[in-house]
Amino acid sequence: MIIDSHAHVVVPPESYRFMGELVASRANPASRPKLTDDAVRTAGQSIVDIMDAVGTDIQFLSPRPYMQMHSVKPAQVTRLWTAHMNDLVQRTVEMFPTRFRAVAGLPQYRDESPAACLDELSFRVNEQGFIGCLLNPDPTEGDGAPPPGLGDEFWYPLYEKLCELDIPALIHSAGSCQPRESYTLKFINEESIGITSLLSSKVFEEFPNLKLIFPHGGGAIPYHMGRFRAWSVRAGGEYFDDRLKRLHFDTTTYDKNALELLFKTVGTDRVLFATEKPGTGSARDPASGRDFDDLKPVIESIDFLSEEDRRNIFECNCTRLYSRFRKD
Repeated sequence: MIIDSHAHVVVPPESYRFMGELVASRANPASRPKLTDDAVRTAGQSIVDIMDAVGTDIQFLSPRPYMQMHSVKPAQVTRLWTAHMNDLVQRTVEMFPTRFRAVAGLPQYRDESPAACLDELSFRVNEQGFIGCLLNPDPTEGDGAPPPGLGDEFWYPLYEKLCELDIPALIHSAGSCQPRESYTLKFINEESIGITSLLSSKVFEEFPNLKLIFPHGGGAIPYHMGRFRAWSVRAGGEYFDDRLKRLHFDTTTYDKNALELLFKTVGTDRVLFATEKPGTGSARDPASGRDFDDLKPVIESIDFLSEEDRRNIFECNCTRLYSRFRKD
Protein backbone atom coordinates (compact mmCIF):
# COMPACT_ATOMS: atom_id res chain seq x y z
CA MET A 1 0.00 0.00 0.00
CA ILE A 2 1.19 3.51 -0.84
CA ILE A 3 0.11 6.07 1.78
CA ASP A 4 0.74 9.74 1.06
CA SER A 5 0.81 11.12 4.59
CA HIS A 6 0.89 14.82 3.69
CA ALA A 7 -1.68 16.28 1.32
CA HIS A 8 -4.16 19.15 1.34
CA VAL A 9 -7.71 19.60 0.11
CA VAL A 10 -8.52 21.23 -3.19
CA VAL A 11 -10.62 24.25 -2.25
CA PRO A 12 -13.88 24.73 -4.22
CA PRO A 13 -14.83 28.19 -5.56
CA GLU A 14 -17.63 28.49 -2.97
CA SER A 15 -15.06 28.30 -0.18
CA TYR A 16 -13.04 31.13 -1.68
CA ARG A 17 -16.19 33.25 -1.69
CA PHE A 18 -16.72 32.46 1.97
CA MET A 19 -13.11 33.39 2.70
CA GLY A 20 -13.61 36.78 1.07
CA GLU A 21 -16.83 37.32 3.01
CA LEU A 22 -15.13 36.43 6.30
CA VAL A 23 -12.25 38.84 5.82
CA ALA A 24 -14.35 41.66 4.41
CA SER A 25 -16.95 41.40 7.18
CA ARG A 26 -14.36 40.99 9.95
CA ALA A 27 -15.85 37.61 10.88
CA ASN A 28 -19.49 38.69 10.55
CA PRO A 29 -20.51 36.89 7.36
CA ALA A 30 -23.99 37.52 6.07
CA SER A 31 -24.70 33.79 5.83
CA ARG A 32 -23.17 30.39 6.37
CA PRO A 33 -21.05 29.01 3.52
CA LYS A 34 -23.03 27.14 0.89
CA LEU A 35 -20.84 24.22 -0.18
CA THR A 36 -22.75 21.74 -2.34
CA ASP A 37 -22.07 18.02 -2.51
CA ASP A 38 -21.24 18.45 -6.20
CA ALA A 39 -18.58 21.05 -5.37
CA VAL A 40 -17.01 18.80 -2.73
CA ARG A 41 -17.15 15.76 -5.00
CA THR A 42 -15.61 17.60 -7.96
CA ALA A 43 -12.74 18.88 -5.85
CA GLY A 44 -12.15 15.47 -4.26
CA GLN A 45 -12.31 13.63 -7.58
CA SER A 46 -9.62 15.90 -9.00
CA ILE A 47 -7.27 14.63 -6.26
CA VAL A 48 -8.29 10.99 -6.77
CA ASP A 49 -7.49 11.28 -10.49
CA ILE A 50 -3.98 12.49 -9.62
CA MET A 51 -3.54 9.71 -7.06
CA ASP A 52 -4.54 7.10 -9.63
CA ALA A 53 -2.08 8.53 -12.15
CA VAL A 54 0.90 8.23 -9.76
CA GLY A 55 -0.07 5.05 -7.90
CA THR A 56 -1.13 6.43 -4.52
CA ASP A 57 -3.68 4.36 -2.60
CA ILE A 58 -4.54 6.68 0.32
CA GLN A 59 -3.88 10.34 1.10
CA PHE A 60 -4.10 12.08 4.45
CA LEU A 61 -5.95 15.34 3.77
CA SER A 62 -5.67 18.56 5.77
CA PRO A 63 -6.48 22.24 5.15
CA ARG A 64 -4.08 24.18 2.93
CA PRO A 65 -1.57 25.63 5.40
CA TYR A 66 -0.78 28.92 3.65
CA MET A 67 -4.51 29.70 3.58
CA GLN A 68 -5.20 29.18 7.29
CA MET A 69 -5.35 32.94 8.04
CA HIS A 70 -3.94 32.50 11.53
CA SER A 71 -2.76 36.11 11.65
CA VAL A 72 -5.93 37.74 10.30
CA LYS A 73 -7.80 39.85 12.85
CA PRO A 74 -10.03 39.18 14.72
CA ALA A 75 -9.49 35.64 16.03
CA GLN A 76 -13.01 34.68 14.97
CA VAL A 77 -11.90 34.79 11.32
CA THR A 78 -9.60 31.82 11.69
CA ARG A 79 -12.05 30.00 13.99
CA LEU A 80 -14.82 30.14 11.40
CA TRP A 81 -12.47 29.43 8.49
CA THR A 82 -10.80 26.48 10.25
CA ALA A 83 -14.19 24.96 11.02
CA HIS A 84 -15.19 25.37 7.37
CA MET A 85 -11.96 23.76 6.12
CA ASN A 86 -12.24 20.88 8.57
CA ASP A 87 -15.83 20.39 7.42
CA LEU A 88 -14.56 20.26 3.83
CA VAL A 89 -11.95 17.66 4.78
CA GLN A 90 -14.55 15.58 6.61
CA ARG A 91 -17.05 15.68 3.75
CA THR A 92 -14.35 14.74 1.25
CA VAL A 93 -13.33 11.73 3.35
CA GLU A 94 -16.97 10.66 3.68
CA MET A 95 -17.41 10.79 -0.10
CA PHE A 96 -14.18 8.88 -0.80
CA PRO A 97 -13.76 6.67 2.29
CA THR A 98 -11.30 4.25 0.70
CA ARG A 99 -8.97 6.97 -0.59
CA PHE A 100 -8.68 9.65 2.12
CA ARG A 101 -8.16 10.09 5.86
CA ALA A 102 -8.73 13.36 7.74
CA VAL A 103 -6.11 15.55 9.42
CA ALA A 104 -7.43 18.62 11.26
CA GLY A 105 -6.43 22.23 11.05
CA LEU A 106 -6.23 24.12 14.34
CA PRO A 107 -7.84 27.56 14.87
CA GLN A 108 -4.57 29.08 16.04
CA TYR A 109 -4.47 32.84 16.37
CA ARG A 110 -1.31 34.92 16.58
CA ASP A 111 0.15 34.62 20.12
CA GLU A 112 -3.04 33.23 21.70
CA SER A 113 -2.54 30.09 23.80
CA PRO A 114 -3.02 26.84 21.86
CA ALA A 115 -5.41 25.87 24.65
CA ALA A 116 -8.01 27.77 22.60
CA CYS A 117 -7.71 25.07 19.90
CA LEU A 118 -8.42 22.04 22.05
CA ASP A 119 -12.20 21.93 21.73
CA GLU A 120 -12.03 21.93 17.92
CA LEU A 121 -9.32 19.27 17.94
CA SER A 122 -11.16 17.02 20.39
CA PHE A 123 -14.39 17.30 18.41
CA ARG A 124 -12.75 16.38 15.12
CA VAL A 125 -10.85 13.42 16.56
CA ASN A 126 -13.41 12.01 18.99
CA GLU A 127 -16.59 12.72 17.03
CA GLN A 128 -15.48 12.60 13.39
CA GLY A 129 -12.51 10.23 13.35
CA PHE A 130 -9.72 12.62 12.36
CA ILE A 131 -6.35 10.90 12.84
CA GLY A 132 -3.94 13.84 13.28
CA CYS A 133 -3.57 17.60 13.06
CA LEU A 134 -1.44 20.43 11.71
CA LEU A 135 0.54 22.60 14.11
CA ASN A 136 1.71 26.05 12.99
CA PRO A 137 4.76 27.19 15.02
CA ASP A 138 4.22 30.85 14.01
CA PRO A 139 0.54 31.83 13.78
CA THR A 140 1.56 35.50 13.42
CA GLU A 141 2.79 34.53 9.92
CA GLY A 142 5.69 36.94 10.33
CA ASP A 143 3.41 39.86 11.27
CA GLY A 144 4.83 40.49 14.71
CA ALA A 145 6.80 38.62 17.34
CA PRO A 146 6.06 34.87 17.13
CA PRO A 147 5.05 32.73 20.10
CA PRO A 148 7.85 31.00 22.03
CA GLY A 149 9.64 28.11 20.34
CA LEU A 150 8.15 24.63 20.31
CA GLY A 151 10.31 23.67 23.27
CA ASP A 152 8.54 26.18 25.51
CA GLU A 153 5.79 25.43 28.06
CA PHE A 154 3.52 27.72 26.03
CA TRP A 155 2.74 24.66 23.89
CA TYR A 156 2.21 22.20 26.74
CA PRO A 157 -1.63 22.32 26.73
CA LEU A 158 -1.58 21.16 23.11
CA TYR A 159 1.09 18.53 23.74
CA GLU A 160 -0.99 17.14 26.62
CA LYS A 161 -4.02 16.86 24.34
CA LEU A 162 -2.01 15.23 21.54
CA CYS A 163 -0.77 12.58 23.96
CA GLU A 164 -4.25 12.09 25.42
CA LEU A 165 -5.75 11.59 21.95
CA ASP A 166 -2.69 9.63 20.77
CA ILE A 167 -2.40 11.51 17.49
CA PRO A 168 0.60 13.02 15.68
CA ALA A 169 0.97 16.68 14.79
CA LEU A 170 2.46 17.69 11.46
CA ILE A 171 4.54 20.81 12.10
CA HIS A 172 3.52 23.01 9.19
CA SER A 173 3.95 26.75 8.95
CA ALA A 174 1.34 28.86 7.14
CA GLY A 175 1.78 32.06 5.15
CA SER A 176 4.38 34.78 5.51
CA CYS A 177 3.71 38.51 5.73
CA GLN A 178 7.37 39.30 5.08
CA PRO A 179 8.22 40.21 1.47
CA ARG A 180 11.70 38.72 1.84
CA GLU A 181 10.33 35.35 2.96
CA SER A 182 8.17 33.33 0.60
CA TYR A 183 5.88 30.77 2.16
CA THR A 184 8.21 27.96 1.01
CA LEU A 185 11.15 29.64 2.74
CA LYS A 186 8.93 30.26 5.77
CA PHE A 187 8.25 26.53 5.99
CA ILE A 188 11.97 25.68 5.93
CA ASN A 189 12.88 28.35 8.47
CA GLU A 190 10.15 27.41 10.94
CA GLU A 191 10.91 23.68 10.67
CA SER A 192 14.58 24.31 11.41
CA ILE A 193 13.78 26.61 14.34
CA GLY A 194 11.18 24.18 15.68
CA ILE A 195 13.55 21.21 15.66
CA THR A 196 16.37 23.03 17.43
CA SER A 197 13.95 24.48 19.98
CA LEU A 198 12.49 21.07 20.80
CA LEU A 199 15.81 19.27 20.98
CA SER A 200 17.31 21.83 23.35
CA SER A 201 14.29 21.53 25.68
CA LYS A 202 12.80 18.99 28.07
CA VAL A 203 9.63 18.46 26.02
CA PHE A 204 10.27 14.78 25.35
CA GLU A 205 11.18 14.16 28.98
CA GLU A 206 7.83 15.72 29.93
CA PHE A 207 5.91 14.07 27.06
CA PRO A 208 7.71 10.85 26.09
CA ASN A 209 4.77 9.71 23.92
CA LEU A 210 4.50 12.95 21.94
CA LYS A 211 4.47 12.32 18.17
CA LEU A 212 5.68 15.19 15.97
CA ILE A 213 6.40 15.12 12.23
CA PHE A 214 8.57 17.69 10.48
CA PRO A 215 7.75 17.84 6.77
CA HIS A 216 9.83 18.94 3.79
CA GLY A 217 12.78 16.83 4.92
CA GLY A 218 13.16 18.62 8.25
CA GLY A 219 14.01 22.04 6.87
CA ALA A 220 17.75 22.79 6.86
CA ILE A 221 18.63 20.35 9.66
CA PRO A 222 19.89 17.31 7.67
CA TYR A 223 22.04 19.57 5.49
CA HIS A 224 23.76 21.14 8.51
CA MET A 225 24.11 18.14 10.83
CA GLY A 226 27.80 18.81 11.42
CA ARG A 227 27.08 22.18 12.98
CA PHE A 228 24.35 20.81 15.23
CA ARG A 229 26.50 17.86 16.28
CA ALA A 230 29.27 20.23 17.29
CA TRP A 231 26.76 22.36 19.18
CA SER A 232 25.48 19.35 21.13
CA VAL A 233 29.01 18.26 22.05
CA ARG A 234 29.99 21.73 23.24
CA ALA A 235 26.77 21.91 25.30
CA GLY A 236 27.71 18.67 27.02
CA GLY A 237 24.28 17.11 26.56
CA GLU A 238 22.89 14.21 24.58
CA TYR A 239 24.36 13.80 21.10
CA PHE A 240 22.28 15.61 18.48
CA ASP A 241 21.70 12.49 16.34
CA ASP A 242 20.27 10.64 19.33
CA ARG A 243 17.86 13.45 20.23
CA LEU A 244 16.79 13.69 16.59
CA LYS A 245 15.40 10.15 16.82
CA ARG A 246 12.49 11.52 18.87
CA LEU A 247 11.12 13.18 15.71
CA HIS A 248 9.67 12.01 12.41
CA PHE A 249 10.06 13.51 8.95
CA ASP A 250 8.50 13.30 5.52
CA THR A 251 9.67 13.20 1.91
CA THR A 252 8.29 16.46 0.48
CA THR A 253 11.68 17.74 -0.72
CA TYR A 254 11.27 16.89 -4.45
CA ASP A 255 14.95 16.09 -4.94
CA LYS A 256 16.63 12.68 -5.05
CA ASN A 257 19.90 13.88 -3.53
CA ALA A 258 18.01 15.51 -0.65
CA LEU A 259 15.98 12.34 -0.04
CA GLU A 260 19.12 10.19 0.01
CA LEU A 261 20.68 12.56 2.54
CA LEU A 262 17.51 12.49 4.66
CA PHE A 263 17.36 8.69 4.74
CA LYS A 264 21.04 8.41 5.62
CA THR A 265 20.86 11.12 8.27
CA VAL A 266 17.69 10.28 10.23
CA GLY A 267 17.11 6.65 9.21
CA THR A 268 14.48 5.09 6.99
CA ASP A 269 12.44 4.17 10.08
CA ARG A 270 11.77 7.87 10.82
CA VAL A 271 10.58 9.03 7.37
CA LEU A 272 7.02 8.97 6.01
CA PHE A 273 6.16 9.04 2.33
CA ALA A 274 4.53 12.36 1.45
CA THR A 275 4.07 14.51 -1.64
CA GLU A 276 1.62 17.39 -0.97
CA LYS A 277 0.36 16.53 -4.47
CA PRO A 278 -1.18 18.66 -5.89
CA GLY A 279 0.81 21.56 -4.50
CA THR A 280 4.13 23.37 -4.75
CA GLY A 281 5.89 20.44 -6.40
CA SER A 282 3.26 19.99 -9.12
CA ALA A 283 5.44 21.31 -11.94
CA ARG A 284 7.15 19.37 -14.71
CA ASP A 285 10.77 18.42 -14.10
CA PRO A 286 12.56 18.91 -17.45
CA ALA A 287 15.16 16.31 -16.52
CA SER A 288 12.78 13.42 -15.75
CA GLY A 289 9.67 14.46 -17.66
CA ARG A 290 7.57 13.85 -14.53
CA ASP A 291 6.23 16.28 -11.98
CA PHE A 292 8.66 17.05 -9.17
CA ASP A 293 6.14 15.69 -6.64
CA ASP A 294 5.84 12.32 -8.39
CA LEU A 295 8.11 10.85 -5.71
CA LYS A 296 7.26 7.14 -5.73
CA PRO A 297 9.57 6.30 -8.68
CA VAL A 298 12.29 8.53 -7.20
CA ILE A 299 12.32 6.59 -3.94
CA GLU A 300 12.11 3.28 -5.81
CA SER A 301 15.24 4.28 -7.75
CA ILE A 302 17.42 4.82 -4.64
CA ASP A 303 19.58 1.72 -4.78
CA PHE A 304 20.72 1.54 -1.15
CA LEU A 305 17.13 1.15 0.09
CA SER A 306 16.06 -2.41 0.81
CA GLU A 307 12.57 -3.71 0.11
CA GLU A 308 11.87 -3.45 3.83
CA ASP A 309 13.07 0.16 3.81
CA ARG A 310 10.73 1.01 0.96
CA ARG A 311 7.80 -0.76 2.63
CA ASN A 312 8.43 1.18 5.83
CA ILE A 313 8.65 4.50 3.97
CA PHE A 314 5.59 3.92 1.80
CA GLU A 315 3.32 2.42 4.46
CA CYS A 316 4.51 0.96 7.76
CA ASN A 317 6.14 4.03 9.34
CA CYS A 318 2.90 5.88 8.76
CA THR A 319 0.55 3.20 10.09
CA ARG A 320 2.69 2.74 13.19
CA LEU A 321 2.74 6.47 13.95
CA TYR A 322 -0.94 7.19 13.16
CA SER A 323 -2.47 4.81 15.67
CA ARG A 324 -6.01 5.89 14.74
CA PHE A 325 -5.49 4.96 11.08
CA ARG A 326 -7.67 2.12 9.84
CA LYS A 327 -7.41 0.54 6.39
CA ASP A 328 -11.19 0.03 6.16
